[in-house]
Amino acid sequence: MEILCTRCIITECVFVFLSSATNIARSGEASQSSDYPIQPIGYAKKAIDGVIDTDWYHGFCTHTNQDPSPWWKVDLKQKYKVNVVVVTGRTDGSMGRMMGAEVRIGNSPDNNNPVCGKVTQVSDPKTIFCCNGMEGQYVSVVIPGRTEFLHLCEVEVYSDVVAQENHVCW
Repeated sequence: MEILCTRCIITECVFVFLSSATNIARSGEASQSSDYPIQPIGYAKKAIDGVIDTDWYHGFCTHTNQDPSPWWKVDLKQKYKVNVVVVTGRTDGSMGRMMGAEVRIGNSPDNNNPVCGKVTQVSDPKTIFCCNGMEGQYVSVVIPGRTEFLHLCEVEVYSDVVAQENHVCW
């Protein structure tokens, strides 16, 4: 897989290519605010199964109930410097629900973490966020401030491991 991530600052553009990077979300543990009870049930783990099928009815996407500020998150099991997050939504008629969703990265399991980026267009089901090494154990997708269904067909996370700090006590 090759991912192109572009970040432009004034007149300088930086391109990040990830051709042999590992999607670390695949080995994490996913959870979400609720599970939509209609078949196929959209369990949180479906967003990190490695299957990118954007039709919810095929059974590979997550789906919450219509929750206030619905959320989905993956616990990466250790702290990472997250460079890129790729969020893939549905294409079977419900892409608009993702508008305004935030990708958050940090060490708080309650999703109150810094925002890497926000979904600002839904014409393409795949949104790539350049997170520039934001540190955290948790990556979440939250639709803040409104009651909505949240559904994700895949969430990919690419990063570097944060080295353990050795603290010397005197």
